[in-house]
Amino acid sequence: VIGVVIGKTDVRSFPDRKNIGSERYTFSFTIRDSPTYFINVTSWGREEYIRALSESFRVGDCVTIENPLVQSKETEREEKFNPITPSCYKLLLSENHSVVKTSSCYEMDTKLLSLLHLPVKDPQDYYSLGDITANGQSLDGRILNVLAAVMSVSQ
Repeated sequence: VIGVVIGKTDVRSFPDRKNIGSERYTFSFTIRDSPTYFINVTSWGREEYIRALSESFRVGDCVTIENPLVQSKETEREEKFNPITPSCYKLLLSENHSVVKTSSCYEMDTKLLSLLHLPVKDPQDYYSLGDITANGQSLDGRILNVLAAVMSVSQ
């Protein structure tokens, strides 16, 4: 699978249920290869492997993923922590079987670069900041998608 990384989580650790007293590490990222299709990728493993893999690329890089495990996603649980994707699958990376290679999007396909700036949500499924300000009370407690642009950054 070849795509541009459009999102990425930080490395996290969890107690290993199989080896009491040790921890397993994970991080996730989302890749996109067309305006319509993108998929979540998760990797679990030893701290050294996960940290090295996470540091090997960043959002905006093009990656080639070889030998991922393709799994059906558990929609309710998966999409609580990852972007909602149009696919009913997710990719899992394994230290022993999978490989992630990074390269310049210019070398791969400049069309991939343009995918970085496309929203992942339906354009009709957003609230503007003005809508939220005007209707704040009626929206209280609801989960909203917000479409906004950064106008400036300062201290």
